[in-house]
Amino acid sequence: MQTELKVTGMSCGHCVKAVETALKGVAGVEGVQVSLEQGKASVQGNANPEQLVAAVVEEGYAAEVVGA
Repeated sequence: MQTELKVTGMSCGHCVKAVETALKGVAGVEGVQVSLEQGKASVQGNANPEQLVAAVVEEGYAAEVVGA
């Protein structure tokens, strides 16, 4: 299963790493790709979308599930 997140507030490679690390820490996540240019994150696995958003928000960025 893949979940797409729209992430706002990222401005550099450090931001991308912070979001990646936060998402990888959520139970059920198998893989993460974060795009600074597109402002989005693709998450593979069976993680709860609300927990994914919460993990990104906790890092200081805004996030929402695309297509929710």
